[in-house]
Amino acid sequence: MEIYRDPEKITRFLTSWIKEKFGVAGAKGAVLGVSGGIDSAVLAALLAKSLGPDRVIGVIMPCYSMQVDEDYAKLLAKTIGIRTMKVDLSSSYDTLKREIENSLPGLGGLSAANIKPRLRMTTLYAVAQQYGYLVCGGSNKDEITFGYFTKYGDSGVDLMPIADLLKGEVWAVAEYLGVPPEIIGRPPTAALWEGQTDEAEMGLTYKELDRYIATGDAPEETKQRIEMAFKRSAHKRAFAPMAKLPDNL
Repeated sequence: MEIYRDPEKITRFLTSWIKEKFGVAGAKGAVLGVSGGIDSAVLAALLAKSLGPDRVIGVIMPCYSMQVDEDYAKLLAKTIGIRTMKVDLSSSYDTLKREIENSLPGLGGLSAANIKPRLRMTTLYAVAQQYGYLVCGGSNKDEITFGYFTKYGDSGVDLMPIADLLKGEVWAVAEYLGVPPEIIGRPPTAALWEGQTDEAEMGLTYKELDRYIATGDAPEETKQRIEMAFKRSAHKRAFAPMAKLPDNL
């Protein structure tokens, strides 16, 4: 059973959708973080195709990142013709982490690692507000289903154009849009620490996750892992609950 939709049709729909959303918002352009990975590459290429490359800014935001990440981000930008700016967040991360540790000694693990995507979100909104742009995020359907994103970090955006794409569809659209093969072939990673990969952290492959999302078919252990992750991450996919006082209070 074929679970992936046609990349040409996906591209045609999403370019139309992006144009519509930007028209309604009256936004002058789009800003996104470009990491050198496949998701941000596809998002950038779709935005450039929809709005024109002159209306897209890719922000490179290293935070103790590998140089190859920046190299691939620049390669992408050159390939699709978008502007870039670089904001090195390493010193900001150090300063904030140190200040938190003054009151919370031993800060580490995901508590510390997730500061990085939240700093990136803050940076993107500063750029967006300056230019009158919208912030666009590159989370895909697998990440959203599994909860594999940082709350108020990479999910802190105005639009998520590829949120309904399975990971296999992201790869297919990347090829269709001419994303450099060096980027397409990279192991997906959130780059929160050295050597991290998405699949190792999730404990399953994107192929397994794609098939489960599309068909519900998976070995029982895999199914339980995905369903538990979906349940635990429900708060990430929702607005914070807002108390509503009764009229007769």
